[in-house]
Amino acid sequence: MKQTKKLGLFDLTMIVIGLVIGMGIFRTAKDAAAASSSPQFYFLVWILGGFIALCGALTYAEIGSRYPITGGYYKIFAVCYHPSIAFGINCIILISNAASLSGVALIGSEYIAPLIFKDPSSFNEAMIAMSAIILFYGINLMGLRMSSKTQNVLMIIKITMVLVLIAAIFFPQLYNTNPQSVVVASSNISASDLLMFGVALKAASFTYGGYQQTINFGEEVENPQKNLPRGIIAGIFIIVALYLSVNYSYYKIIGFNELKTTRGIAAIVTEKMFGESGKYIFSILLFLAVLAYVNVLLLSNPRVMYAMSLDGILPKAFKKKDEKRDVLTVSLTAFTAICVIVLFFADRFDQILSFTIFLDSIGMATSAGAIFFLRKRTKHLDNTGIYKMKLYPVMPVLFILAYIFVGTVISITNPQYAITGTIVLAVFMLLYFIFHKKAKANV
Repeated sequence: MKQTKKLGLFDLTMIVIGLVIGMGIFRTAKDAAAASSSPQFYFLVWILGGFIALCGALTYAEIGSRYPITGGYYKIFAVCYHPSIAFGINCIILISNAASLSGVALIGSEYIAPLIFKDPSSFNEAMIAMSAIILFYGINLMGLRMSSKTQNVLMIIKITMVLVLIAAIFFPQLYNTNPQSVVVASSNISASDLLMFGVALKAASFTYGGYQQTINFGEEVENPQKNLPRGIIAGIFIIVALYLSVNYSYYKIIGFNELKTTRGIAAIVTEKMFGESGKYIFSILLFLAVLAYVNVLLLSNPRVMYAMSLDGILPKAFKKKDEKRDVLTVSLTAFTAICVIVLFFADRFDQILSFTIFLDSIGMATSAGAIFFLRKRTKHLDNTGIYKMKLYPVMPVLFILAYIFVGTVISITNPQYAITGTIVLAVFMLLYFIFHKKAKANV
């Protein structure tokens, strides 16, 4: 049989970059700056956020090597934890994905709303985001699909926008002339400093997210022991360099003090570079890129729900499919409904950010913790060509502690979202026992 071509170093590096660079960098800089006391503090958050992402990506790479299976990210919970925990966490990950979709749709609406309304409110922006989600729900129900070529074009647009923002650094005449906040760091770190660092790291975590999907490529990489760490490290370093460059552009063009409160930061940079028409064009392009992201998540997450139903994790109803149009009607409708419900209860990006990252903190910490179980159960795979990270267990421990820290900070600063997230997890775990009991009774 002809062997399937495996991923090389360059392929893997590009995949890592594609997984991580999303829409967050066009919005979360404001949230990170608002929680930072100085520019030094602000840039430190982005550097440490990149280091945490590196620890996580290498941890997931080894998990993927030791447990190479399609859909590995949701299946490792069932392999390493009690089924009720697996069910509960997989369900809140789906909710987190829905909240993330809603948050990104809000990012796009923040840019496009000023072109439609004279003085847009958070309600106007939420309605635009909701309309985009419902529009693509309808498109997916009809069985229509954006082609991969269209997605690639929109990815190129997104990368181009990032590079345009970085190019602004080379135009000193555009720099903000207002005094920048320069604070000499104190050697004493207070509890308040730690709390604000956690708030800033929450925003950076959203922007660096996506690397966990490296778990799905463990068996697909050529010479994984060398190429996995090299590709991931190269990818993360490129991402950190791009993010630091974009943030430096924001800092120089907008100014650190103004960055804390300015919305539509990327559009302001392009307006200074190309005038008002440049701002409008950038806002429209960014909204198009958001639509592509909305479409991708509406395509992928219902399929995860379908797979979970096939495995008996979700009820059989989620397997319902319109064979004529090849549409997972129940799964697609349920996922879309969650996205819309999130916007009803949280119509501002910072609210969705707290809720999403709290759920992610649970999912990330527990999924990364699977490495400790898999290392024991798959000792026989050592020295067989799989990837085995160095500095174990330091890297996974640091990663897990970072997300526990961020989750704790959210519990202190936004307890309502932490309580809601915890209740949702508890409800899903309870539902597992109810479904499990019914299944036993039917047998």
